[in-house]
Amino acid sequence: MKRKNVVLATLVLLSGLPLSGAIAANPAEGAGEIRIDIPVQLKKADVVFNMDHSAFLGDTPIGLKHMQLMVDRFKQAGTNWRMAAIFHGTAGYMLLNDDAYNAARMTTNGNPYKATIARLIADGVSVEECAVTMKGNKWTNADMLPGVKVNSGANLRIVELVQQGYVMLQP
Repeated sequence: MKRKNVVLATLVLLSGLPLSGAIAANPAEGAGEIRIDIPVQLKKADVVFNMDHSAFLGDTPIGLKHMQLMVDRFKQAGTNWRMAAIFHGTAGYMLLNDDAYNAARMTTNGNPYKATIARLIADGVSVEECAVTMKGNKWTNADMLPGVKVNSGANLRIVELVQQGYVMLQP
């Protein structure tokens, strides 16, 4: 039941709706509007995103979008938060610098996610790449975007963070 509540709270946070109060003062007058029955106000939130696969809405990676929306909502609400994004498996390429990205993805356009990742890092998100994923792809630390940290193994890192009280989300 706890996990279900956390998932529901996350959906409200990501919805972009006000954290408290009603949108429609009188629901009868506001046909088609949304009334918040249960406002979610988090004082503290520790979240780890398990970024082990690519999931997109159009060209936008859902996980990156959800992280940024959540960071923005936490800031707006004054929530005390910590967030880690653990990239591994088939999503590991998202943290590559332009040259390594071009080689891995057979393109010449560079990493289209670098600005979003730089913003997340600047906002305080710990963005991490799995050393096992790096080894399997023959990437080195020099192939990573600035500010990306390398952990010794994504799955164990996620377990470690969950044991520290982080809630895991998997977009």
